[in-house]
Amino acid sequence: MPRSAAIVAPGSSHVAVKKRTVAISLLAAAAITGLKLWTGLVSGSLGMLSEAAHSGLDLLASLLILVSVTVSDRPADEAHSYGHGKMENLAAFTETLLMLLSVVWILVEAGERLMRHHAPLRLSVWPFAVLLLSIGVDFFRSRELARVARLTRSQALEADSVHFGMDIWSSAAVMVGLLAVAASQEWRLPWLRFGDPLAAIAVSAIILKVCWRLARQTVDVLTDAAPLEIRLQVSESLRRLPEDFTIERVRLRLSGNHYFADLTVSLPRTLSFQRIDQMKDDVAAAVHRILPDADVVVSVVPRPGKSESIFDRVRAVAARHNLTVHDVSVKQHNGKLHLEQHLEVGEFLNLREAHALVSRIEGEMRRDVPQIESILTHIESEQGSIETEAQRSEDRAMETALRDASAEFPDILDVHDVLVSSAGDRVRISCHCTLPDDLSMKQVHALITALEDRVKENNPRVAGVFIHPEPAADNAR
Repeated sequence: MPRSAAIVAPGSSHVAVKKRTVAISLLAAAAITGLKLWTGLVSGSLGMLSEAAHSGLDLLASLLILVSVTVSDRPADEAHSYGHGKMENLAAFTETLLMLLSVVWILVEAGERLMRHHAPLRLSVWPFAVLLLSIGVDFFRSRELARVARLTRSQALEADSVHFGMDIWSSAAVMVGLLAVAASQEWRLPWLRFGDPLAAIAVSAIILKVCWRLARQTVDVLTDAAPLEIRLQVSESLRRLPEDFTIERVRLRLSGNHYFADLTVSLPRTLSFQRIDQMKDDVAAAVHRILPDADVVVSVVPRPGKSESIFDRVRAVAARHNLTVHDVSVKQHNGKLHLEQHLEVGEFLNLREAHALVSRIEGEMRRDVPQIESILTHIESEQGSIETEAQRSEDRAMETALRDASAEFPDILDVHDVLVSSAGDRVRISCHCTLPDDLSMKQVHALITALEDRVKENNPRVAGVFIHPEPAADNAR
């Protein structure tokens, strides 16, 4: 059902509509089957008996579909995480097998009547009246089933609608066969007596055509083969997204009237988790534009982005090991690149372990960035324990020294929120620094680095200086 994606998912009211429609179809099938069987027995027409057998299968199919639509609309549970939708498809597949059995029986009987002489048919107006009534009932039944199938997106009802539509043609074929037999008896044309078994064969051909369509449709669903048109529409909707991602895989499966979409997309590895989550929502929304009620799962694979710089690749390697790298600089000498970086490792590693880890990371960086000729890594200890802050009498002197050092740089407008902490013999200083609004980030970084170096130069016990830059506009009083 290519147009089914534009319809809202069926609710409890749709379930009731499906059940009511199938129940009415079941009653109609019972009445028509009884009339055809009685008429076939009275007239002795194989065409009518084959139609009675066909209608009997319609009765059984309607009963199966009534059961299947009742079960298929149950919600998912622990044992059926994808719901019970495929019960409808199993019912359609069973109906197909029953129809094939009826075709075998009809063909055997038709072959016997073609090869051997049988008593002439006892024709009357009743077979024609029953066939006309059957055609009328099948017409309205097929139209109503098609309408409800479109409303509820039920493949079982759609298959039933097509089935009853083909019944109209099979009834017409039987009627032509009976007319041929009547003409044979009236005008003494012996060759027309084969009209009845030939009509039965024509009915069998029609049933086989319906069986082929139903079998192909139900097998496709049972083997999770999504319609090609739907797959193309989903892929086209994804390609329209204005984002830097690549579609790795799109898998769709249909359970009853409900689609499940499993997608894998590759995104630039430099994106933040928040941005990746937003892009996953965009991908799901693109699928929902085609399949509004689909259950969508999006998996993300990080890939190197087309616009990645050497710095991005270096940081990506460090991030792969959950390590922090900073002060990355790349210099070109004699046409070759030389990388310098500061890499923070766990403070509880010994030198041998830390050096082995850094050597492995440097090797990965060379593989990811072949242009790099050499790497010089400054190994730092990443703070892994909570420090106990010890206030000492020299803390104020450290703060004064920081302010004196900042006074040497005219662009530093203010230093505030100074915090001096110590652990053992190591001292750390953190502060906020006010700078002119129009400084570029390159100038800001150079200025902050120069201040950090000056403080460490004047105070050898200072292990680290952490400065947070702020624009002057934010600190205006």
